[in-house]
Amino acid sequence: MSTSGTVIVGAGLAGAKTAEKLRSLGYTKPITLIGDEPVRPYERPGLSKEVMMGKDTLDSLYVHDEGWAEEHDVTTLFDTSVTALDLENKRVGLSNGEGITYEHLVLATGSTPRLLPLDGMDANGVLTLRRMPDTEAIRQHFGEGRTLAIIGAGWIGLEVAAAARLAGTEVTVLEHADLPLKRVLGTRLAEYMLQLHRSKGVDLRVGVDVTGITSENGNVTGVDTSDGHVDADAVVVGVGAAPNTQLAASAGLEADGGVHVDERLQTARPDVLAVGDIALAQNTAIGAPLRVEHWDNAMRQGELAAETIMGTGATYDWQPYFFTDQFDFGMEYVGHSGPDDDVHIRGDLDSGEFIAFWTNAGRVTAAMNVNIWDVNETLRGIVGHEVSADRLTDESVALEDIVSD
Repeated sequence: MSTSGTVIVGAGLAGAKTAEKLRSLGYTKPITLIGDEPVRPYERPGLSKEVMMGKDTLDSLYVHDEGWAEEHDVTTLFDTSVTALDLENKRVGLSNGEGITYEHLVLATGSTPRLLPLDGMDANGVLTLRRMPDTEAIRQHFGEGRTLAIIGAGWIGLEVAAAARLAGTEVTVLEHADLPLKRVLGTRLAEYMLQLHRSKGVDLRVGVDVTGITSENGNVTGVDTSDGHVDADAVVVGVGAAPNTQLAASAGLEADGGVHVDERLQTARPDVLAVGDIALAQNTAIGAPLRVEHWDNAMRQGELAAETIMGTGATYDWQPYFFTDQFDFGMEYVGHSGPDDDVHIRGDLDSGEFIAFWTNAGRVTAAMNVNIWDVNETLRGIVGHEVSADRLTDESVALEDIVSD
């Protein structure tokens, strides 16, 4: 097998958006999209949100209709792995023994859930969440009379906890840190999330070390912790994800902490780009390299990769964005705050409807709207400006006027 044009390794959202954007910009050369999953590209947020809650089906997650690739002359190789990259000869080696040549190569290999070095991790019922079958496997353990333990109180862990609890499952969440999401949200809002889950019946334990997973006849029976044993029919491990950089590193690309790319997503070899979860990219809005594992970033970077190939001059110049839905807590977050940033609340936390701002040395680094909608683009316009805390929290000043003269 031999081709040229653009080869995209990784058929997730970022890879799909690269192909889509190339065609929309008038790219006429061959496009080959390679993915190791047996299905066409889909969006992952719903795996822990709408589909996990039973509000939607897996079919709703597909990026394109079934015939889109053929209609847009995109060759797809699903259920296929890339085994080697030959950057000198511009060739991609495939698991079926064939090879493909390229003019441009886009690496969109995503990430893999991190595991823990614990006894019992190989027992039936120890689950992670990354792919379509994972959601179905977790949901099989939902319902009245079922018990679920979740290791890790990050976004994925808490979203699964909320979905499971809404389905009547008895849920225990085990978090090593003293508060959930403290590095992202700060102490005040981390405490808010802790109380939210506990108020809904989630046994969210913090400052807990997990020491092992117990099983009987090969099936999970619970989790051993520094706070005692927790009975569970299943265990979800949600302790983050690692970028799949092995392929890039084996080809000699700089890949420490992510594949290193510039503001146009190009590696040290301009014909090789990296996007999505694996891309440690120079963000011109923040002025520093940034690796982001969220839906919005995958979509935007896929489109930017296509623009780079087409030579438009576009750059990675946007603030990161993500969202979550847990019980009656719905929010959108834009920006990139640090653990030492100050947090300012506009509105009343107890009402469940408020806006949070993070600042560092007087500059707004991030903002989050909670159950207040159609304001996130306005918040995006505030991030990056120097604004006093009093002005940010003064509800007599309209959001649109916060940074106006």
